[in-house]
Amino acid sequence: MVIQGRVWVFGDNIDTDGIISARYLTTFDAEELARHCMEDADPDFSLGVKPGDIIVAGKNFGCGSSREHAVIAIKGAKIAGVLAESFARIFFRNAINTGLLVMELEGLKRMFKNGDIAKIEPWNGSIENQTTGKKFTAKPIPSFIQDILSSGGLLAYAKKRFVQKDG
Repeated sequence: MVIQGRVWVFGDNIDTDGIISARYLTTFDAEELARHCMEDADPDFSLGVKPGDIIVAGKNFGCGSSREHAVIAIKGAKIAGVLAESFARIFFRNAINTGLLVMELEGLKRMFKNGDIAKIEPWNGSIENQTTGKKFTAKPIPSFIQDILSSGGLLAYAKKRFVQKDG
């Protein structure tokens, strides 16, 4: 699996309200949530984001509440993945459960600027800033998480495994 996309850089401690404001939590509709994704952190994001773009952030991305709306908004915006120096654990788990690629690498936000092009090979941990030519290595994604992400999330993975056992 190789992902390539334009980068949007965010700082440390982007909480779930910064990802999707509480005023939009009246729906679970991914397209509606995507229209307001990251607007409190960057009002231009939802206007300029394109399918396949990548979020790069600092420490503690997704902190705050445990709501799944934050991940749904990012997936609804068709973000290919989120790279951060660290994630709030519940956000990280929600991302894996819903099939959103998340990877951690210390110092990451200093390695990219808005608009840079990133190339990611998540299964081996390879991250490249194609704009600058610099390459970095994150911890590869464990095979069981690869299986969950490849299936489209935990529910799809469980259904696939259940069918394989019964089939």
